[in-house]
Amino acid sequence: MKVSDILRLKGNVLYTITPEDSLADAAQVMAERDIGSLVVMSHGRVVGILTFREVIQAAVKNGGTFEGVSVYRAMDAGPLICTLETEMDEVRRMMLDRHARYLPVIDRQELQGVISFYDVAKAVVDNQKFENQMLKAYIRDWPEEDSKNTEPNLP
Repeated sequence: MKVSDILRLKGNVLYTITPEDSLADAAQVMAERDIGSLVVMSHGRVVGILTFREVIQAAVKNGGTFEGVSVYRAMDAGPLICTLETEMDEVRRMMLDRHARYLPVIDRQELQGVISFYDVAKAVVDNQKFENQMLKAYIRDWPEEDSKNTEPNLP
């Protein structure tokens, strides 16, 4: 399974923000849309990612407030990224190694979407469920063996 398979099922709604936007505006968008991340874009390029983790860390550093804090000061400027062709096993390894919950998906230097740890987990569970159903159907349709052919050949 590849990242493109997940995006096809998930859809391609993208939420982005600029580095110049305020952290308060970013947090409001995330809360209103019930999303855990915003891709930070500048001049058509991905320059970072902002997740609730960065929002909380920035608020703590700023005395519990967002006042005067820009997205630029809070964002992760070096997010992990993947492509449409990245295999799911590689995505899981990347996410686990870096404790990343969100990965921007880039194709030909263009943002295609974002996949979350939830999306990956759901894809794995759905894939296992499908394989389970196929195995059960296969076992249910197993051809009956001829009892004459199962006995040893004796003279």
